[in-house]
Amino acid sequence: MKGFDWNELFVDSTSVEALQRQVWAAPPIDVAAMKAILPPILDQEVWGAGVTYYRSREARIEESKDAAGGDFYDRVYHAERPEIFFKSTPHRVVGPGGPIRVRADSQWTVPEPELTVAINARGEMIGYTVGNDVSARDIEGLNPLYLPQAKTYVGSCALGPCLLLTGEALEPETPILLEILRDGEALFKGGTRLVEMKRSLRSLVEYLVRDNDFPHGCYLLTGTGVVPPDEIYLVSGDTVRITIPPIGTLENIVA
Repeated sequence: MKGFDWNELFVDSTSVEALQRQVWAAPPIDVAAMKAILPPILDQEVWGAGVTYYRSREARIEESKDAAGGDFYDRVYHAERPEIFFKSTPHRVVGPGGPIRVRADSQWTVPEPELTVAINARGEMIGYTVGNDVSARDIEGLNPLYLPQAKTYVGSCALGPCLLLTGEALEPETPILLEILRDGEALFKGGTRLVEMKRSLRSLVEYLVRDNDFPHGCYLLTGTGVVPPDEIYLVSGDTVRITIPPIGTLENIVA
């Protein structure tokens, strides 16, 4: 957006309402004429929260049953303290249409559709985007200590298609929808709703910023409640679509 100062959004003290007015007053963008839409990120770190939905708890326990790690996930689901982990630096993040990736040493990688919170340098929620926390389930399932390798690598995170600027909470019935296409045909369709999340967004943000600082602001992926069946995994050429109204649809191709 011409004339828009990104620092006003994540760093300066400008209110969300003032930024909304600035966005509304800016000239419209011809998206169709753009060669590429970049992810809504510059210097922000990306973090993640895990096991925030019951469905995620079930999946983590199942994939870890042979490694005696399932009990970890049950305990963190019921604990006061959430699972918070580092997900990505900006250069590993792709935007709409960008290539997400499967690790070469993974045979079972899946997309994880997640509402993603934008947080400014003061630890305040300033908006939302759609996130894809691409994860190697087989690597994480071997041992919980392998989580960084299962979660953090080039092309393992996608954000977009835009940033919804608001300080207000989304409706509890807001859906999160996932679609995986292979050769143009639907391989998997599934969805959940924000109301299914066990923890509040504000509590997750509070734990993230506790004894931590983010001078450029940050993003927080808030967990997934949509887990494809075990026989579903990503391969090169697959298309992944994640839709969260009123933000939009994030679509990526598997490299």
